[in-house]
Amino acid sequence: MAPDMIPPAGAVAFLAGHGWGGATILPLAGDASFRRYFRIVDGERRAVLMDAPPPHEDPRPFIAIAEWLCERGFAAPKIHGIDLAQGLVLLEDFGDDRMREAVDADPARETMLYETAIDILIALHAEDAVAAAPYDHAVLRREADLLVEWYCPAIGIEADLASYHAAWDAVFDLALPSRPVTVLRDYHAENLMLTANGLGLLDFQDALAGHAAYDLVSLLQDARRDVSPALEVAMLDYYRARAAAEPDFDRAYHVLGAQRNAKIIGIFTRLWQRDGKPRYPTLCPRVWRYLDRDLAHPALAPVAAWFDATIPADKRGDPMVIAAA
Repeated sequence: MAPDMIPPAGAVAFLAGHGWGGATILPLAGDASFRRYFRIVDGERRAVLMDAPPPHEDPRPFIAIAEWLCERGFAAPKIHGIDLAQGLVLLEDFGDDRMREAVDADPARETMLYETAIDILIALHAEDAVAAAPYDHAVLRREADLLVEWYCPAIGIEADLASYHAAWDAVFDLALPSRPVTVLRDYHAENLMLTANGLGLLDFQDALAGHAAYDLVSLLQDARRDVSPALEVAMLDYYRARAAAEPDFDRAYHVLGAQRNAKIIGIFTRLWQRDGKPRYPTLCPRVWRYLDRDLAHPALAPVAAWFDATIPADKRGDPMVIAAA
């Protein structure tokens, strides 16, 4: 077992205290945070152990959102046990069948699975928003800043933060909803699991109350798999035909798309430079393609002008490759 996937010291006692004494602990996954996941096997029974070690991680938001979703009929993992002091949470196991692999293995299922994912968002947006912090101007700006804080220095560009803020400030009001909804924030094909009860939800602990378009961006401008422009358009049409979309929904979608993709490029660069995870910057060329697509929308003219003046086309890609050139 890799050293970074050795179970936490308190795992055996924690499991025994929740009826899983003697169960086998198998490494399942790590992610871009300090969280790790282990599969717990006891005969025919299966569960997942989340290791969210304090002080780096706090599992309480995950637990609260999971319970909120389950109470409303959404397929979030049921909670079987909690130890906040150790950051251990025992969860329902949704298995290994992710939407990502299902679509890649059988492209004929793509439209149906994406429609199912959007049906979940339609139902979620019909609910009053979870009691969470607002996805407001300050949060949008702080996240967008990650691009100039990490990506620009990595490729040798000294960006002017004041003009960057001014460009975004000219468009962020378009991304503020009249009626906030629950925004899960990482709603994409690798966080949607095929279960007997439909698509199961993962990685929603950072949920905020914001614009309905955000999770559609997360799904349809997926940093981890290519989503064709044709599918993106078809799924947006599907959503609009079935949901009470905000006025100027299309403009908000592209503003949030540009903001999210700028944030992701910054985060993926940080994961490489600060955290030693070189897989992530290799995903940046795809994210840049989405970002360029969003910047082409007329509503993004001020932001597009900043990018054109600051980051030329040959500097938009994998920061590891660009930095080494």
